[in-house]
Amino acid sequence: MCRLLSLASVLVCTLTVAADESNWPAFRGGERGGVAADKALPDTWAPDKNITWQVDLPGRGWSSPVVWGDRVFVTTVETDAKVPESKKGLYINDVNGKPQPGEHQWMVYCLDWKSGKTLWKKEAFKGEAKEAIHIKNSYASETPVTDGEHIYAYFGNVGVVCYDLDGKEVWSKKLSPHKTRLGWGPAASPALHGDRLYLLDDNEEQSYLTALDKKTGNEGWKVQRDEKSNWATPFIWKNAERTEIVTAGSGRVRSYDLDGKLLWELKGMSVIAIPTPFAGTDFLYVSSGYVLDPVIKPVYAIRPGATGDISLMGDETSNKWIAWSLKQAGPYNPSPLLYGDYLYVLYDRGTLSCFDAKTGKPVYEKERLGGTAFTASPWAADGKIYCLSEDGETVVVQAGQEFKILGKNSLDEMTLATPAVLRGNIVLRTQSKVYRIGK
Repeated sequence: MCRLLSLASVLVCTLTVAADESNWPAFRGGERGGVAADKALPDTWAPDKNITWQVDLPGRGWSSPVVWGDRVFVTTVETDAKVPESKKGLYINDVNGKPQPGEHQWMVYCLDWKSGKTLWKKEAFKGEAKEAIHIKNSYASETPVTDGEHIYAYFGNVGVVCYDLDGKEVWSKKLSPHKTRLGWGPAASPALHGDRLYLLDDNEEQSYLTALDKKTGNEGWKVQRDEKSNWATPFIWKNAERTEIVTAGSGRVRSYDLDGKLLWELKGMSVIAIPTPFAGTDFLYVSSGYVLDPVIKPVYAIRPGATGDISLMGDETSNKWIAWSLKQAGPYNPSPLLYGDYLYVLYDRGTLSCFDAKTGKPVYEKERLGGTAFTASPWAADGKIYCLSEDGETVVVQAGQEFKILGKNSLDEMTLATPAVLRGNIVLRTQSKVYRIGK
């Protein structure tokens, strides 16, 4: 009997792993960090080549698609007013955000994986936009998350809603809006672990991290944060010591236990924090790199088990808990990518660097990709690194020690959203469309 139970347990674990590998439940695939265990991923495409389907998506949103089973979920905001056209590149003069006019509908779409057909769409919230956003931001920039039973859609300054996979509303919770730096608006996506949904809201008024009961939306706990506006998605770090919630901030990186107790903190970040923390077998990686920060654009590799203040002192580049650090290697918008033995950093202005993931030693630095600007985070599969520009062009680069461009693929439309990558397919969102790209 014990042997049969053991065999059954192995089978359940195997099926769970297989299910996890065949889905893409969160921004960058959650703990997968943008890496697809997939040798069938296409490396060439065009509007008339290797496109399984493409569908028009109304409104505007820069959230990433997420996928579970035969369903693709994506959020957008529709309005009855004319909204400013998104612009590419960096902004030095026109940096202040503005509220967008008109009545808005915050929408959740469910598309069929096989055909792209809309299976259902739901209006989560409706009304005027109360806060400003940057001209490159949207009112639907936070990527939803799913556990395979429900889809959780978070709209920063508006609220969060939970649907079952057939579109039936389970619960909805409105949230108080807060002003952000220069009116840029929020963008950090939710994180899901166990029975809790974690929301991070760093703003100019009252920053906080909160845990909601995923079944009811009721608040389990809430901790105030001595932070101003940031845009980094929290990361659930499951390591050999414990499971913790890592939050990147411009003031400090902070990690909490699952009950909201502060475990450790680290100062020494760029004046704006956007990239999402992520982890490999050995280390947690945290970075930030505002392009106009003249002092520091760091990357940190952090060991599990840290406690207290682990900040580097003076000219230190490592200590008991920080395995290595680089002061001028962090990216502005894209989150770095850990693939094999190497850490890849994609920079907004179209260059790519590669570092030894265990030591931080440069392999190559700031090799030119081309393109005007890069905001989406890179992804990897089958020995290749994929870098998507704001022009809608994906540059495919050979993984490893030698920098080599293998090809470029254009869809001829602006995009800022990081794709979902699974089952030999790329689900990619542009300004007006969603594509499923496959061989």
